[in-house]
Amino acid sequence: MITDTHTHLYSEAFEEDRDAMIERAKENGVSRFFLPAIDSTYTNKMLTLQEKYPEEVFLMFGLHPTHVNENYKEELAHVKEMLKTHKAYAVGEIGMDLYWDKTYINEQRMAFKEQIQIAKANKMPINIHCRDAFDEVFEVLEEEKGADLFGIFHCFTGTLEQAKKAIGYGMKLGIGGVVTFKNGKIDTFLHEIPLSHIVVETDAPYLAPTPYRGKRNESSYIINVVEKLATIYKSTPAEIAEITTANAKEIFGI
Repeated sequence: MITDTHTHLYSEAFEEDRDAMIERAKENGVSRFFLPAIDSTYTNKMLTLQEKYPEEVFLMFGLHPTHVNENYKEELAHVKEMLKTHKAYAVGEIGMDLYWDKTYINEQRMAFKEQIQIAKANKMPINIHCRDAFDEVFEVLEEEKGADLFGIFHCFTGTLEQAKKAIGYGMKLGIGGVVTFKNGKIDTFLHEIPLSHIVVETDAPYLAPTPYRGKRNESSYIINVVEKLATIYKSTPAEIAEITTANAKEIFGI
């Protein structure tokens, strides 16, 4: 049993073959799919998928940093409402992204901080998105650190020092296709991080692992991530699947 802790099954990229894509993933041993939110425009699609696959699909609610703008307060009100009215397993994906645009850097920071507080109030984990913003993300985590701060640092691409720092703030490291890239770098030090701190993900339809790099990613390709981790940790794919799923259950409570 493999848990894909981060997959956008509702993405427009899957409009033509969504059910077949989910079936392929299940045939590859993926039995649980955790869906991060982007903003309120995707909510209905997420709820529809959860209704169709009640045993396999688990939802998060949150505002993605690249979708933070001057109306972010309205979006956060939507997040709070969804957490009140629907079952969710994390607040995410949230964080900071300074790669595309720094226009709303202050709003991103405030939205990130407030969503961490929403997660704490609901005794829930967070799912962090971080791109070109490690210093800024760690600054907010430092302000919010405590026993009630925990979650997943999604798509971790940082250094060994940053990995240890994230773990120190109560985060598991979400490892996906980047670990299979020749220039991904994290494969050079991951063996120094105990497997108890690792969960696996695809971030489908983005960041497809080798040999699919550059193509549309899908949850069935998570097996390539699992196999790479088995090589790194001198283990077996079955053991990697078992341990990372146990780690996901520890975070999500299911």
